[in-house]
Amino acid sequence: MVEVLINAKSRREAQTLETRTLIVRAALRLMLQRGYMCTTLGAIATEAGVAVQTIYNSVGGKSAVLSAVLDLAAAHPGEADAHPAPLRNRVAEARTAAEIVRILTDWIADLNVLTSGVHRVIAQAAGVDADIAELETRRSAQRLIQYGEVASALRSRHSLRGGVSDHEAAATVWALGHPQAYRSLVLDLGWSDDAYRSWLGKALRGTLSLPGALGDAGDQI
Repeated sequence: MVEVLINAKSRREAQTLETRTLIVRAALRLMLQRGYMCTTLGAIATEAGVAVQTIYNSVGGKSAVLSAVLDLAAAHPGEADAHPAPLRNRVAEARTAAEIVRILTDWIADLNVLTSGVHRVIAQAAGVDADIAELETRRSAQRLIQYGEVASALRSRHSLRGGVSDHEAAATVWALGHPQAYRSLVLDLGWSDDAYRSWLGKALRGTLSLPGALGDAGDQI
């Protein structure tokens, strides 16, 4: 009897996740095509083949849907989970300062490539919707915290540039890796993704680490 109940619960949870994913994928398609303001919950419901109330039950209101859309966009193609391994986990596994900076470079560059369209949607909507402005600010603050953890990891290895606090280092990474910087350089000015990644790696190495701390491996980013 217990096993039957557990199996039934597992099936319900799987169905709930499947429905949520269906909704968020539908929202991603529509918001990239139409923008946030012109995409209604009714349109998302129709695209996903569900009722509007199901969206509220599975994801939440419209701003919550956009937040989930950003998470989905950040997942690498083929990943079932829309939540990639946290940056701190990847950094914790690094053996050298060079590897930390390389992980950080790839993390930022990959996310900006994957989420540039959604960040444009967010930036456009933030000017007219207070909930989206709050979402943009919250995600921005989360990135700053993540980058502070990277700075702390470099300091613990005696590899953070002298005279720079963890907070200052985090702010530098935040500015260099900001989605708007990617949009301006790549989408507006025509840089290639490879050129952006190379520039980002060099900029991070030059501003974060002590001279010589990265060794020869730093040039491999």
